[in-house]
Amino acid sequence: MEMKKIYPNDRLMITKTNAYCPGCSHGLVQKLLVETIEELGIAEDSIGVSPIGCGGNIHRYIGIDFVQAAHGRAPAVATGIKRALPDKIVFTYQGDGDLISIGASNIIHAAARNEKITVFFVNNGVFGNTGGQMAPTTLIGQKTTTSPTGRDSNLTGFPIRVCEMLATFPGNSYIARTALNSPKSVKIAKRYIKKAFLNQMKGIGFSLVEFLSICPTHWKLSPLEAIDRVSNLMTEYYKLGEFLTSEELEEK
Repeated sequence: MEMKKIYPNDRLMITKTNAYCPGCSHGLVQKLLVETIEELGIAEDSIGVSPIGCGGNIHRYIGIDFVQAAHGRAPAVATGIKRALPDKIVFTYQGDGDLISIGASNIIHAAARNEKITVFFVNNGVFGNTGGQMAPTTLIGQKTTTSPTGRDSNLTGFPIRVCEMLATFPGNSYIARTALNSPKSVKIAKRYIKKAFLNQMKGIGFSLVEFLSICPTHWKLSPLEAIDRVSNLMTEYYKLGEFLTSEELEEK
């Protein structure tokens, strides 16, 4: 019987064994990025800025130009590229340790300046690449290698809600958060990615999309258990939806 390929690989997705742990959401987010870049026809004009951390592998799997920034400095590097090459579509791809720990000042000031860049932020609540330490996004009570009895707000404060914070800056035009815990949420994630890219293509302003992601390895859960944790715990603290959007991006 002749076999028919019903889901071909995207031209931009480099076919190779990836470095991510089984169940990790990074591969899914990167697949959605590739699909959207292909559909918008912006591959030749796109420049990605990759981080330090698990997400730093992205340049191995997507066939567009990439620059790897120092830890947390991706927004600053993207700012320089965009100002030098304003006709290019410039985006960063960052984890929570990179973006809101060592990179907190970079993301806050890029948003405050309303830089015309797009930020894709994968939030799994831990430092994945360096051993599962507590991150600024780790939930209260969550056990990590540096909070073995669970995060205590009296000792380390509260998890930072990036979207809510950045949405307060005047001028920013697209801020959204989605989860990666169901087929429906994945479709929403792709829609948010497209709107974030269109925001930059139209020259409107700064945009950021946050993805609530899973890390089965450092959460010490199976992938299915980790997905349940996103659904039942993470979305309680990190509310989903669009926090800021421009009328020019609304579907007619």
